[in-house]
Parts: sequence; structure tokens; C-alpha cells
Amino acid sequence: MPELKCTVQTCVHNTQFLCALDSIVVGGDEAKNPKETRCDSFQERKSEGMMQGYKSGSVNAVGEGKVMASDRSKIDCKAVECVYNESCKCEAGKISVEGSNACQKEGTECATFTCR
Repeated sequence: MPELKCTVQTCVHNTQFLCALDSIVVGGDEAKNPKETRCDSFQERKSEGMMQGYKSGSVNAVGEGKVMASDRSKIDCKAVECVYNESCKCEAGKISVEGSNACQKEGTECATFTCR
């Protein structure tokens, strides 16, 4: 099963390069390239203490510590010009969010985005 990969190490939801959320929102309603998209679900990790739940084994509803791309109803996509966007749901087989040192959602991007 495909998974949601994430290189945004500054996000509280990042667990071993996978997203630990049950669902995410990809923004960029006027995007024509990946740099014009963003992960609207990004939350900056302010301190090591915020990660304790994830390190101690907390996982999402899927039970794997990641959002499974097969559960596409959980990946809302506002980037309507993306070839994988089907009625604001992502239909990509694999999703990758990037922005390793982001301090806010505008520093992230959906690397899977491909313009129609």
C-alpha cells in the first residue's frame, strides 16, 4: 500500500519520514508547479517535548504511523491543476511532502504535484 512520505523534519506530525496524521490537506488552489503547493496540515515542532507521544508509539487511525494513500478520502487536495486531483481528493499512488527546515506551511510543498 502506498504511503505519505514527508521530509519536513520540523513538523510535529513527522515520524521517521512518514506523516502520523489521520488526514492532511494540500493547499495551492492556483498552483502550476510543486513550489506553489503547501501542506496546510503542517505544524511546527516547537520543542522536543511535543514529540514525546509520537516517539512513545502513538500512531494514527490506520495503525501504521502514516497516512495510507489508498485511503484517498483522507488526503484533501486544493491544487486543482494537479493531474492527481480528482474532485479535491488525491489519486496519486505515492505522495511526498517536502520542506525539511520549514517554519510554517508556506515552507512546505507537495513534491508529487504534476500540472495538467
